[in-house]
Amino acid sequence: MSKLKTAVIGVGYLGKFHAEKYAALDNCKLVAVVDTNEEVAREIADKHGVKALTDYKSLLGKVDAVSIAAPTTLHHNIARDFLEHGAHVLIEKPITTTVDEADDLIELALSNDLLIQVGHLERFNAAIMDLDDTLDTPTFIESHRLAPFNPRATDVNVVLDLMIHDIDIILDIVDSDIKDMRVSGTPVLTASTDIANARLEFENGCVANVTASRVSAKTERKMRIFQHNAYISIDFHNRVLNVYKKGDKEMHPGIPEIVSEESTYENNDALNLEIIAFLDSIQNGTPVIVSGEDGRRALDTAIRISSLLKE
Repeated sequence: MSKLKTAVIGVGYLGKFHAEKYAALDNCKLVAVVDTNEEVAREIADKHGVKALTDYKSLLGKVDAVSIAAPTTLHHNIARDFLEHGAHVLIEKPITTTVDEADDLIELALSNDLLIQVGHLERFNAAIMDLDDTLDTPTFIESHRLAPFNPRATDVNVVLDLMIHDIDIILDIVDSDIKDMRVSGTPVLTASTDIANARLEFENGCVANVTASRVSAKTERKMRIFQHNAYISIDFHNRVLNVYKKGDKEMHPGIPEIVSEESTYENNDALNLEIIAFLDSIQNGTPVIVSGEDGRRALDTAIRISSLLKE
């Protein structure tokens, strides 16, 4: 099978890592990187021996797949241009600025028989990927995603910056419509919300309590999932999965014992796995792990939460 011709659009903080992964893979050939900052584009291009461009349009019709790591406001136009010219797209989260833009890309990809994969990176965290045999029907979920302040992503609020990761995971594992949400939050260092909490109530009865902060003194990315037969604790940051289940014995009369199992994972390079999965889906015709529809659903929920915060 011939190598896929790839390019990365936007090689700032995150995009430069996309370029690094593509350049190291055997089943694709990184042909160019693009950034409106010519100096940045040239630095990354020289590192990998590829073309440095400041305008992505010269690549239209010349590549098989691209990663789009440009600012979110540019996602729709860039992705649309590449989809119209036959390229599959991996779009960093959030998929677009609006739900209508996401719908437009999803429809265009479908009509052109092309793939959209959305960069919800936590789906490729080893602890999450090992959940299939344990997850049943969650009844209560609690998540905390806390980070020190970083000026890199202040063009969006903390919901679209950080909370959207957990929103995507929760929507995927609950697989039910949201019937009600209650939110609270406040700006601290920026003009938009820097710390927020959302209580999501689902049609199937599950409740999720989701907290995100980008003004914390420490980094914490944890999720706790409760279901009728187990309590599951996921530490995304340290890649630790703890599962607590009812045992066959009793610790008190009528009260079952609790047995636990802990799994610790080495750094599995989630971004590399994400890009490998994207290329495999293209070459083998298999569904992407995080689809455009998944990205749209997470975006829609994040926008709804953000709208309530403004009220």
